[in-house]
Amino acid sequence: MKPLKLFVGLASIAALAGCVEDSGSSAPAQGTPSVGSSSDVTSFQGARAGQAEGGLRALGYEPIRSQGLTTYWFNRDTGACAEITTSDGRYSSVTMVPAEDC
Repeated sequence: MKPLKLFVGLASIAALAGCVEDSGSSAPAQGTPSVGSSSDVTSFQGARAGQAEGGLRALGYEPIRSQGLTTYWFNRDTGACAEITTSDGRYSSVTMVPAEDC
């Protein structure tokens, strides 16, 4: 009876393995957000500020200066600068600006 149980178990595993779907595209690296890039973070508009901050940092951005509710985020590797305004706990405006603005 044990060989039969082993066969059934292996057959079940093989059937489940066939259920894995491969879309052909690689997933983002662990810790890298699925939105934005190291040179454009406008897709963060509307995001919750507390959560999006981690995403910005994961993309290589760091806060450079703030004026009221607006913070300028700079990516030293790409030279990209984002002007991000927060309102009601969300990024209400995200605009890519010249590096000189950071």
